[in-house]
Amino acid sequence: MTILITGGLGFIGSAVLRRLLATTDQVVVNIDCATYAASPESLGDWLTHPRHMHIKADICDVAAMQAAFAQHAPGRVMHLAAESHVDRSIDGPAQFIQTNVVGTQVLLEAARAHWSKLEGAARQAFRFHHVSTDEVFGSLGPQDPPFDEHTAYDPRSPYSASKAASDHLVRAWEHTYGLPAFVSNTTNNYGPWQFPEKLIPLVTLNALHGQPLPVYGDGQQVRDWIHVEDHAEALCLALFHGQPGQTYCLGPRQERTNLDVVRAICRILDEKRPDPHGPRERLITYVKDRPGHDQRYAMDPSGAERALGWKARHGFEEGLAATIQWYLDNEAWWGPIRARKYAGQRLGSAS
Repeated sequence: MTILITGGLGFIGSAVLRRLLATTDQVVVNIDCATYAASPESLGDWLTHPRHMHIKADICDVAAMQAAFAQHAPGRVMHLAAESHVDRSIDGPAQFIQTNVVGTQVLLEAARAHWSKLEGAARQAFRFHHVSTDEVFGSLGPQDPPFDEHTAYDPRSPYSASKAASDHLVRAWEHTYGLPAFVSNTTNNYGPWQFPEKLIPLVTLNALHGQPLPVYGDGQQVRDWIHVEDHAEALCLALFHGQPGQTYCLGPRQERTNLDVVRAICRILDEKRPDPHGPRERLITYVKDRPGHDQRYAMDPSGAERALGWKARHGFEEGLAATIQWYLDNEAWWGPIRARKYAGQRLGSAS
């Protein structure tokens, strides 16, 4: 079977791709238009492996998506390609609508046209797995139960609204056309190869260089942090065992405030690489909160754990320490990225 993945050069997509190539004998076709956040280096030797094919194309390109399905005839699809940075969506929502909404519709139509021509076992086995976020469910209060498969949608940012729209499109194509599709939603990811605009790598690298550590508002916003390798494992299990029409909520039950995460990074760095000027918590800088900042996200993964036989393996403290060590050891990757100073100064949001 050939598996088609969108966004396989991204942070989560590359983790999925590495796992699929290492643990299966499947051919993986990777559609990725290689935007600013793409990291071909994250695939290592898998980038040129004979079972990996990279197609540089935009998922909004109808002809390119139709050609990819026609040429490679995938048996399963995992759709990860998306614009994902909340601050960028506030500054420029149009690109998020185009990629996350229009791109998903184009991909669904290409998949439907391909699936409609399949017969027998190939038609029965085909799956379209759409990867989404917990942000589509809105914001929780301090005492509210975590999100689960039955939580109503209530997106609050241009990013989460675009992802909510894409989730609805996938479910509509499954219900209306019978396309065997399903959705997974997850919490904040962290780990190696995460682009340095996101909270954990940004704070780590700023702290390493004695630069301010930006914290929105009072820093009491709560997020549920999952290691990217745990998420990739769950996604691969869902790809092969997920059922049409279902939702899989994936999370580690590891809630932390943003301020707690920043302080933990400071403590770990102080141990691994002491700063002669003193503890790095001195660098914490409270900045104006971003518009519409959600207070709390948390996920109840019980349903997915039962359905997939999966549970997150990484504890947050050990996972964070290993992630920070990875960044300390891999300046050759992140150094040039920071030097290029990508557009947008409001970096480091915990979405």
